[in-house]
Amino acid sequence: MRWIRFAVIFAILLLTGYGVSLLLEKDSEQYTFEKQLDYPVDKVFPMFNDLQQFARWNALLKGSETAQTHFFRPYQGKGASLSFSDPESDRFLELFIRYHNPNATLRYQLFEGTEGLPYTIDLKFIAPSAEKTTIRWSVKTPSRSVFKSALSRWSPEEFEGLMDKSLSELFVLLSNRVDRDQLLSNITYDSLMVEEFEGALLLGVNVSATNRNEALFKTIVLNHNKTFNFITTDLKKDQEQFGFPVLVTQAAPSKASEVSYFYGFPVKQRIGLSDNNFSFKTLNASKSYVIYYKGPYEKRQAVISKLISKAKADSMRFGELSQRFFAPPRENAEVNLKLSLPVYR
Repeated sequence: MRWIRFAVIFAILLLTGYGVSLLLEKDSEQYTFEKQLDYPVDKVFPMFNDLQQFARWNALLKGSETAQTHFFRPYQGKGASLSFSDPESDRFLELFIRYHNPNATLRYQLFEGTEGLPYTIDLKFIAPSAEKTTIRWSVKTPSRSVFKSALSRWSPEEFEGLMDKSLSELFVLLSNRVDRDQLLSNITYDSLMVEEFEGALLLGVNVSATNRNEALFKTIVLNHNKTFNFITTDLKKDQEQFGFPVLVTQAAPSKASEVSYFYGFPVKQRIGLSDNNFSFKTLNASKSYVIYYKGPYEKRQAVISKLISKAKADSMRFGELSQRFFAPPRENAEVNLKLSLPVYR
C-alpha cells in the first residue's frame, strides 16, 4: 500500500505546484529587432497595412490545407482585423490594427488561442534611402502565469525567425509586383530593340489549333483561362508568384491549316504535376530582337515580319517567337504584347 500513498502524495504536490504556477504572474517582456528590404517604403508599408495582403506572405498565418483566414472590414488601416484557425495544428490567432500612420508606423495586437491578453507589436518604417526600407519591430508579450508562459508559442528567437521567413516571401512578392509596374510604365511601342533575355521556365499547355486569326485567338483565350485556373486553384499560387503569360510558336508564318504553340506562365522551378494536360517548357537565355505592340491580335503579323526582316538583314539565325501578354487575352479586346525573337550567329 506504500506505493498508493506515494502516488497520492506525488499527485497532491503536482497539483499544488500547478496551482501555484497559475497564481504567479510573469511580467511581460519586450524585445526589438530590425530587418531591411530593398524596396521603397511606399511599396513595403501597404503589404503590412492591408491585412489581405499581409496574410499572403506572413508565416504566422501559414498552416495546413484545413487552415482558414477570415478578414473583417475595413481590411486595411486602423480597425482592420482577421482571424486565423488551423484545426490540424489546433492554432487560433486574432490580429487587429490599432493604429497606423501611413508609411511610418503601425500597431498590431495579436491574440493567441484563448488568451485574454494580447501581444502588442509596434512597427516603425524607416527609409535609409529612396530604394530601401528598414522595419523595426518592438514586441511586448502579455503578462501571464509562469505555467502558461512556459507553454508560450514564440520565444524572441522564434518570432524573429518567423519574420525572417516571412520577409523572404514578401521580397519575392514585391520583386514580381514592382518589376511588373516598372516594366509597364516604361514601355515604348512599335520600336525595334535589342535585349538580353535571361531565360525562363514556363508551366502551361501544348496546343494544336486552327490557323485562322479569329479561331486561333479564341483558343488562346481558352488556354489562358485553363492554365491560369490550374496554377491558382490546383497549385494554389498567388499571381505575384508567377510572371506574365507567354505564347511560344514558330516565327515564320505558316500556310498550314493548323498551327502549334505552347502557352504558359513563367515559374521559379519544376514541381510534380498531377494533371498530364500540363507540362514545362524551357526558354534558353539569348540575345533577342524585341518590339512592344498594342492593338488587334490579327495585326501582329506585320510586327513579326519586321523582326524577321531585321534578323535576315543582320545575317542572324532565329528561333521560336515569344509573345508575352501584359494583360489577359480577352475576346473582342486589343492585346498588349511583347514580341521577342531570339537570334544567333
